[in-house]
Order: sequence, then structure tokens, then C-alpha cells
Amino acid sequence: MKRNELTTYLDDYLRIGDIKDYGPQGLQLESDNQEVRRVALAVDVAPPVIEAAGAWGADMLLVHHGILWRSVERLAGPLGERVRRLLRHGINLYAAHLPLDAHAEVGNNAVLARLLNVKAEAWWCEVMGTKLGVCGPLPESAPLSQFVQQVNEQLHTTARVLSHGPALVNRVAILSGFGADEVAAAAALGADTYVTGETSHAHYWAAADHHLNVIFAGHYATETVGVQALGAHLARHFGLETRFFDFPTDM
Repeated sequence: MKRNELTTYLDDYLRIGDIKDYGPQGLQLESDNQEVRRVALAVDVAPPVIEAAGAWGADMLLVHHGILWRSVERLAGPLGERVRRLLRHGINLYAAHLPLDAHAEVGNNAVLARLLNVKAEAWWCEVMGTKLGVCGPLPESAPLSQFVQQVNEQLHTTARVLSHGPALVNRVAILSGFGADEVAAAAALGADTYVTGETSHAHYWAAADHHLNVIFAGHYATETVGVQALGAHLARHFGLETRFFDFPTDM
């Protein structure tokens, strides 16, 4: 498949041009390779990811966290080395940050809801004009310990849990990545349990104040599901070979 055909499709499918972000999304780096047969999938553009993708023969690396952000002023130092590694392997780089959080089919939060059997009734947490998170009920109440076990099994993680809400989980708010600042907003949705990524000390008492169970499943772990779902979509629709390269940060 031609690179420009694939990027045009991805731009349209993910609404790259419609969703504001913290930096330019979509095709971030072009290599000399204009044919795409193998697409590597990852959360981050890390050196071990690039090397593993290159050894596999990837033509494109599709990630959630790309290399171009508002704060980036020059492609030098460690960032420049990442670019050189990608080009040495002939790998094109495509990034989808907020567009992949917000997507209703392959987005991180939509996929998390399906994995956890949460009916996504409402979208919430608007960032730069786009709602990213989902919220809704379970088909039936579940003990908190059982629900946490499901989170851990589905995401291959060990979640940190603040048990400040009811013992039975009924309504769940979900926001992948760093969502700790949204504890009060999750409670305002009527959720008794909130699944997000990473935390900090300050959020312990916020959860207690709002009588909310909070499951911190890891920034990395909660954002592995979107790129994998997108890869499966590309394999089905275009017959591309895709592979997820898992390099957990335990964060």
C-alpha cells in the first residue's frame, strides 16, 4: 500500500485535521520508503521500540505519543537520535494522540470500556474542544475486588486502588493516560468508580472527599489498547501486517 494512501485514510478515519492537540499529529516523519506493508504499533517512540520495529522490517511505526509537541524547538540530542534511528531503518512515523483517545471505535477509552464491560453512555472530559473519556454502567453490579482483577487481567498491569467508594461497582468513568486531576469531574458524572492511568499524592484525599473508588491502572497500560485496535482495523481493511511492540514503563 502506498504511504500517502494509508496516511490519507488514517487522517480521515482518526479526524486528524479536526481535533486540536498539543502538537501536530498524523505523519510526523517521512522516510525514503513509500510502500507500507508492515506497520509496527507502540505507545512511545523509544529507542528499543525503533530497533525492534526495524528488526521486524516495519515500514511504518504508528504510535500514541509521537515526537512533535509544542515544546519541541529542534530535532537534536536524544530526539535527533530517534529520528536518525527511524531513517536508518526506513521507517515512517505516524502519531495519533488525542485523536486516538477520542475515537469511538478504536480509541483508548472506547476500547477500555468494551474490555471492562462498561456501557459507554456518555463522553466527558473535554480537552481543546474534544471529549475524551467515557462513562456508563456495568451490566450488573460487581465487587470492587473483582472489577480490579478484571482491569489487571485485561491490561496486564497491577493497578493501584483507592477504595473510597462503595464495595459494589455500578457506574464507571474511564479516562486513559493522566486523568488524576479529573476525580471531581468523574464523581459529578455519578460514577462510583473511576479508571484512569497515573496518579500523584494529592489525589488521595480528593478521591476520599468524593467517596470515589479510583483505579490507577498506569498511563502506559491504559494507552496500549488504542494502537492495537487500530492495528487490527488496518489488518482487516487493507491486509497489512501489524505487530504491537510492548515496552512497558510501569508508570
